[in-house]
Amino acid sequence: MMSSSTTTAPQDETKRVVFDDPHGAAANMQEAEVTRVRALRGAWRWALVVATAATILLCINQQFSLRFFIGYTQLNTEYFYLLIALMLPFTFLIFPGTSRASLDRIPWYDLVLFVATFAAALMLMSNVRKAAEAGWEFGGAPTGVIAAGLVMWGMLMEALRRTGGWSLLLSVLPFTVYPLFAEAGWLGPFRGTQSTLEQATAYHVLSGESLLGIPIQAFADTVIGFLVFGTALMMTGAGKFFINLAFALCGTFRGGAAKVCIFASGLLGMMSGSIISNVLTAGTMTIPVMKKSGFRASYAAAIEACASTGAVLAPPVMGATAFVIAQFLNVSYADVAIAAIIPAVLYYIGLFMQVDAYAARHKLKGIPRAELPRIMDTIKDGWYYVFVIALLIVMLLYFKRESHAPFYATALLLVLNQFFSKDTRWTLATIGKFLEVNGRTFVELVGILAGCGLLIGAFSMTGVVSSLANDLLHIAGDNAFLLLGMCALTSLILGLGLTTTACYIFLAILVAPALEKLGLNRMAVHMFIFYWGMLSSITPPVAIASFAAAGIAGSPAMKTGWESMWVGSIIYFLPFFFVLNPALVLQGPSPYLAGLGLMGLAAFGTLFICGGIQGYQPFVGDLRGAGALEWPIRVLLVIGGFVVATPGGGIMPLSQMQVTLLGLAILLPTILIALLLVRRQPVMPDGLRVP
Repeated sequence: MMSSSTTTAPQDETKRVVFDDPHGAAANMQEAEVTRVRALRGAWRWALVVATAATILLCINQQFSLRFFIGYTQLNTEYFYLLIALMLPFTFLIFPGTSRASLDRIPWYDLVLFVATFAAALMLMSNVRKAAEAGWEFGGAPTGVIAAGLVMWGMLMEALRRTGGWSLLLSVLPFTVYPLFAEAGWLGPFRGTQSTLEQATAYHVLSGESLLGIPIQAFADTVIGFLVFGTALMMTGAGKFFINLAFALCGTFRGGAAKVCIFASGLLGMMSGSIISNVLTAGTMTIPVMKKSGFRASYAAAIEACASTGAVLAPPVMGATAFVIAQFLNVSYADVAIAAIIPAVLYYIGLFMQVDAYAARHKLKGIPRAELPRIMDTIKDGWYYVFVIALLIVMLLYFKRESHAPFYATALLLVLNQFFSKDTRWTLATIGKFLEVNGRTFVELVGILAGCGLLIGAFSMTGVVSSLANDLLHIAGDNAFLLLGMCALTSLILGLGLTTTACYIFLAILVAPALEKLGLNRMAVHMFIFYWGMLSSITPPVAIASFAAAGIAGSPAMKTGWESMWVGSIIYFLPFFFVLNPALVLQGPSPYLAGLGLMGLAAFGTLFICGGIQGYQPFVGDLRGAGALEWPIRVLLVIGGFVVATPGGGIMPLSQMQVTLLGLAILLPTILIALLLVRRQPVMPDGLRVP
């Protein structure tokens, strides 16, 4: 599926590596961690293709107000239920019920679940207009509607189990039934308004606060368009373009193979928004080249895992959680994408510095220019990708048309691809594959997002959120740092068992209100929760991105996970930085000027953090030359760098000037001592000091 080919230069017969498309026709961008799926064949495959085409057309109709339904204006809730009816039933066909279930045939009970889900969704869709007129979500719904709601409730829980695993189900299910016993004394601060089974069911399936709430709204309004764009981009050969461009630009640098990995994975991730897809596509290209260049297998896998993790952090196309954030905050997706720019840049700067210091310490050179793709040839072959991405960004940031932008960009991309590309020109078979790939992604996301929506409904029903925020503030003693630490730890623990989106929804409901009551910026708070929730992708024992990369590299999984934490350590600090000063997420007065200044300080501090972590400080040299003082110097570099990078003012007791001067007071003498020791005792390539 993924290979590299060589072409011969006419004059010098030098072999240049030119990579084939890493996505090919099997591009798939998944949100969850479940990889054991059933490939649909025959009539069921075509049913998925037709349902996906209908889903995309319904989305286009809704976003562009095309009035496909002549003489009938569709309510948003009816539109949401149509999407659920088209996509959710396929969860039971694509995701097997047990590890022993056949992947080659669909068992009878999965067909029963398919029909039951479809029938319940249609029943609810046909009654949701009456429900809005009569207020059925608060009581009085007919028995048939309640019965369909109970079936839908059960199907959503089973869909959660199949797409996200037992951990996701066991985390969500107790909260969805919590309104039934919300007045129990043993609940303590979680006590709220109790509902009957009929009331809870009606609210869950008919109100705009639960099943039809924020997660499904985000999916229906914006996620569909961006997934379509991402899939089209990869199935027109963008993967090959991005990877060859990365090799052409970064391959000759010190440790060039690893820097190519970071650059290529960042470019691919900006378009896919999927961590695992990124690892499995870019990693198959970059990890073997890194190993060949001298990087040990576990370190090469760790670099790829960390670089791919940026897929959900880097705009313009972030992960599905970013769209949910926009719905939670009631802002445009463009606002969330803009807020993510500086944190994403700092993250990738940190990775580049880590790799550079590691390569310098281990004397790892770049790839000879003669073996790399030519920059002009690469741009000539894929210039229209740049043009299409520019259109997407302009429509997002300038015209603020996030629901329309991906469809316009996709249409332009397909037209340009048909005219200017011979290798990736689409046929009827390609269109079928395109719809199938999108369908599988839609099905998985609906299974997760619809089920997680019941979390919001449960807390909305009981009215417990505001009292819980006050209880958290009381426990933390109104101490912002303590509450942030509690939130970070909770996010990390939840992230070990939940998808990033589910984890974010949990914390956005339970913890974000308390942080906001302390006066912290709303966007910064939600980005803080988002970042800490996705850290499980590189943090053992889950570390799904690290384990996927380890499989490609042939390295021990847990060792790769620990190395990923080491390489990607900057991401554990970043969330605290932008909560301390929201200018880093471009919020507050004069955000752009202040944000750029803070980004410069953070990047400067990161230079020393990475030097201390890797044992090689730029402008000083290999810190092994410091002898017995190597580790004290490395620790002081990390501490000093962290202090310099930390924003001052706000909830910090020190001003920005005081914080920066304190960091320099630690760094300057440390650097001077390191210079004296390292210059006096140079280090040989094997790490031994010259006597």
